[in-house]
Amino acid sequence: MITATDTLSGMAEQIDAGRYDEARAALDACVETDENRCDLQFLRGYLLERTLELEAALTVYNSLLEKDPEHLDAMFRAALLCDRFGDDDQALELYERCVDRQPAHVNALMNLAVLYEESGDLSMAERCLQDVLAEDPNHWRAQHFLKSVQSSHTMVYDEQTQDERERRSALLDMPISDFELSVRSRNCLRQMNIRSISDLLKTTEAELLSYKNFGETSLCEIKALLAQKNLRLGQALQVSEPVSFGAPALPPPTMGDSVHANRPVSELELSVRSRKALQRLGISTIGDLAQRSEAELMTVKNFGQTSLIEIKREMAKYGLTFKMPAS
Repeated sequence: MITATDTLSGMAEQIDAGRYDEARAALDACVETDENRCDLQFLRGYLLERTLELEAALTVYNSLLEKDPEHLDAMFRAALLCDRFGDDDQALELYERCVDRQPAHVNALMNLAVLYEESGDLSMAERCLQDVLAEDPNHWRAQHFLKSVQSSHTMVYDEQTQDERERRSALLDMPISDFELSVRSRNCLRQMNIRSISDLLKTTEAELLSYKNFGETSLCEIKALLAQKNLRLGQALQVSEPVSFGAPALPPPTMGDSVHANRPVSELELSVRSRKALQRLGISTIGDLAQRSEAELMTVKNFGQTSLIEIKREMAKYGLTFKMPAS
């Protein structure tokens, strides 16, 4: 009869080696004591997990955590299964409990970094990866992932900058008719062919005052209007802004002309979030990717503009673009 706690490690080795029948027989023969009860329950859950009875395994792990909330192995395995089932909130909570323990649980930190990165919390993802590297400076996955997260920081900044440019452009294109101005001011501007806010920024005070029937009252009215938008007359004449941003777009090539169509998407320098999105769509090659549209990618969970910009940049390196939607 097996009674010693020393056999626990042997049963774990049997499970890891795939000798499931031996491990099951050993578990059935083992006598439970107060000292080994939780560890035996964990091994039963682990055996269920390795034999792909995942829901049953998670039930066992959760039951064990109710009895022993600090059981680290059960905590980590339950987090993995919650992650696999798509229960991100529960997985996040369990991983965070794992990494609160000392020494740091490196695998929990890595998986936690992935969840943070997917939710857009890049600062927390970076902190987790730095904690991994503090424990293991040569951890190559953490090194690579950290570079990806730091690159995403830059892309988020670029995206925010682009959004700001678009908002500014929309403001400058607003027609004068959208604002409450006196009839005299409105008529004078129309006769001067000033139709938008952008036109006002290209006009000086002297030019306005030189126009017939345009006086100080109208000038003050228009200056007050611009001041509400943090703008001023003649501003566009004093600041030279670039006409366009970024490199010119490449014409969409045909896949038949590309020598890169069969390259795996793993060769693209992508964040974990972007890679998971492509996996969910079953995209394995760069050619497959080029046959998809932006709209298809945007339907994937947790896939946003940042990931889209990242993938478009990588595709551009190979002279490729997304498939254009049917007109």
